[in-house]
Amino acid sequence: MNTLPAPVSPPPAPARGPRLSAADWAQVALDVIAEQGVSAVAVEPLARRLGVTKGSFYWHFPSRDALLQAALERWEEVEQQQVFGSLEDEPDPRERLRRLFQLVGHETKPHAIYSELLKALEHPAVAPVILRVSQRRLDYLTASFRQAGLGRGESQNRARLTYAAYVGFLQLRPHQPKMTHEEFEEYLEHVINTLIPV
Repeated sequence: MNTLPAPVSPPPAPARGPRLSAADWAQVALDVIAEQGVSAVAVEPLARRLGVTKGSFYWHFPSRDALLQAALERWEEVEQQQVFGSLEDEPDPRERLRRLFQLVGHETKPHAIYSELLKALEHPAVAPVILRVSQRRLDYLTASFRQAGLGRGESQNRARLTYAAYVGFLQLRPHQPKMTHEEFEEYLEHVINTLIPV
């Protein structure tokens, strides 16, 4: 009795890595902004960095500007959640301010991104995001100083001074000798003691 040979199963398809999401592209764009600035965000170098073709990019975004917009929105959202969201459980406004200063003082990549965005304010996508983020930060500082017992006008002025110190330090840092860990911690404690009311 003749038997037919068993059908041969096709070889298994090669394993594929997880498909990149729009968030993956936005995050790598933020990484590039931190390292090289807004002008360095370009499709081909990002695709090489991710190890994919440009087709992956165009699956998610119609243009480089759309990617930049998504990256800025991601930065704004994550910054809001990681910084301010992490302080919501602190009822004491002075301790909340101290924790905010410590948290912001020990970040690295968010500072780099913010510094590079400040250099690109002429870009139509960057300016409104920086405006919103800056106003949100000033409003948060003003409210915290009010809760710490300062009057309305003094709270607004203290918030402006605090924010100016932060932005100024970011602008000065590349042009100053690198601070040791101990020097920076001493500086940060000085800022805290100077700006947070007793």
